[in-house]
Amino acid sequence: MTKETLLQMAHNAAAFAYAPYSGFRVGAALLCEDGTVITGANVENRSYGLTICAERSAIVGAVSAGHTAFRALAIATPDAHEPVGPCGACRQVIREFAAPEMPVYCEDAENPGTAIIETTAGALLPFDSLHGLGSRDRETDG
Repeated sequence: MTKETLLQMAHNAAAFAYAPYSGFRVGAALLCEDGTVITGANVENRSYGLTICAERSAIVGAVSAGHTAFRALAIATPDAHEPVGPCGACRQVIREFAAPEMPVYCEDAENPGTAIIETTAGALLPFDSLHGLGSRDRETDG
């Protein structure tokens, strides 16, 4: 799957965002190792700390469906005039499940194809010193 296709799926997911307080919609598309794509959208709450970001929505949906290995993540922000990267909480959750080399693409959906941030999960959270605490990672990522 191309990054353009994955970004388009993230753009489409942003249409389902529930953002009545910020007016800032976000969509995410997570490519699983088996080729399945799980999408997510941000869901706000009056108690703002309870808001769920699109990235975490997609990851939780994927894990809940039995997917724990991922190949790429795309994030679209149609209400921004430039690409916007994940928040700190999302970066931590991304690194919980993604290998450091997994590509992450961010694009503002208002101007698709014009400005894309291309990075990796490891670059989003470069000093992930706690990652090795998980038993599944002790031998490979410690």
